[in-house]
Amino acid sequence: MGLLSAKQRMGAAALILAASTIVSRLMGLVRDKVISWQFGAGGEADMYFAAFVVPDIINYMLAGGFMSITIIPLLSRRFQEDEDDAWKFFSCVFCWMGTASLALTLAGMLAAEPLARLIAPGFTPEQWLRLAFFMRIVLPAQIFFLCGACITALLFMRRQFRVPALAPIIYNGGIILGGLTLPWLAGLPLVQNALPASILKHLEGMTGYCVGVTFGAAIGTFILPLMVALQDGMRLRAVWRHPLMGKFLVTALPLMLGQTIMMLDEQFLRVFGSLVGDGAVSLLNYARRITQVPVGLMGQAAAVASYPFLVKLLTDGDREGFDRTLRTALRASLGLIIPCALAMTACAGPILGVIFQGGRFGPAETLAATPLTQIMLAATPFWIIYMVLVRAYYAHGDTITPAVTGTIMTVVCLPIYYYWAVPHGAWAIAALSGLSVSLYVLWLMALWARRQGQGAFAGLCGLALRATGCSLPGTAAAWWLSAYTLSRAADLGLHALWAALLALALGGCAFLLLFLPLCLWLAPSIMEPVLRKLRRT
Repeated sequence: MGLLSAKQRMGAAALILAASTIVSRLMGLVRDKVISWQFGAGGEADMYFAAFVVPDIINYMLAGGFMSITIIPLLSRRFQEDEDDAWKFFSCVFCWMGTASLALTLAGMLAAEPLARLIAPGFTPEQWLRLAFFMRIVLPAQIFFLCGACITALLFMRRQFRVPALAPIIYNGGIILGGLTLPWLAGLPLVQNALPASILKHLEGMTGYCVGVTFGAAIGTFILPLMVALQDGMRLRAVWRHPLMGKFLVTALPLMLGQTIMMLDEQFLRVFGSLVGDGAVSLLNYARRITQVPVGLMGQAAAVASYPFLVKLLTDGDREGFDRTLRTALRASLGLIIPCALAMTACAGPILGVIFQGGRFGPAETLAATPLTQIMLAATPFWIIYMVLVRAYYAHGDTITPAVTGTIMTVVCLPIYYYWAVPHGAWAIAALSGLSVSLYVLWLMALWARRQGQGAFAGLCGLALRATGCSLPGTAAAWWLSAYTLSRAADLGLHALWAALLALALGGCAFLLLFLPLCLWLAPSIMEPVLRKLRRT
């Protein structure tokens, strides 16, 4: 009965987080659609995307994205032993996180102009000034992200998933709201009469989206979780020393110091994309957004929700159950992502046409972004494996191996990006991004197999080959049919959006009609999780 309850709680947590991920990813696409419609690829959009490089690195340096991994095991045990002391430990972590994030944010704001030249060496002096302005607006969001990560970890520990699930939705909503309302407010006669022209000029363009980033982070990731935690009895006080801080730092430092290729992948696209030419940063960003949607939908929610339960299996000494759970998660994720990635590769042009084309993002931008998207989609199976496998490492208390190997891969790739990828253009940057991620994940898999055995990977290669084989006929048909539909759109008198929708629908149907029978015949285990859920409904 206890095991059944744990499974039910894990399923409910995964369902809540999955729903949040779906909505937030869709809102992220809406956000990028609005940006691409208004600003296309290049100019303001390049500077906006580049403005996140330094804030994201600050987040990585303080391990904000891994706060639940580092603090939950220590905090859970301390609450079982001494609740009052547990609150002291939590307060100590919160105080230091707030202080460190505030110090780094202020330093980044003061050094915004030289940092702008460093992270976007291909921009012009005028663009550096605009980029520095954007960075100063976006940087304070990290204070809310990092302090909010402490509170969110507390909520996760107490199995309160609903409020953290709202955070990305509110964050994306804040960006869209800021981007649409600030220019409107700046255009009101009352505001124009009250403010000088020099200030009004700064409110144009994408300034509203930058304001929305900080506003959305403040509300969604900090204020709302803080209110819920306070109502639930959170006791926060000024504490600067605690015996457990040493253990916390031992766990967190590898994540703070190890700037892995997975963390910096998006930043490399922005930094080295600025050296390729106007619009490359935006095109690479739009392509990456598309490729990360299936990764987030299929891997993120399950990985985050499963981590506390993987820890419990190890704590209970159930090694066989741990391997079985990890193997099931890897097989289910990989079996779904491979056909999804191949189908999206075949229909990449129509997908970009439906989501982004319009306004200042014209057919030329869609054509330029299509091969970048297809190249990046090749690495999505490795992203899925990483999201599941890295939490298995963390469940074992091993944060050093992923950090050290990922940092080595980063150091190796830096000169290749600069001396090979940049001269060859945006496609080479996209290709190196996917190759470096794939090699890093294969390295992690090899290390895991050597240390923990190959039980978690049993049958994984065969499943991947069967999924690929079942998907190839549908991929070829979808590719030809979608391309043919787009080529005949002008003859049929179809608007670009309707042509893309028709091409996407026909290509998707062709893929499914060929893939599903082959899959049910040659690889029924891929569809089993889906069929099981359909039977329950």
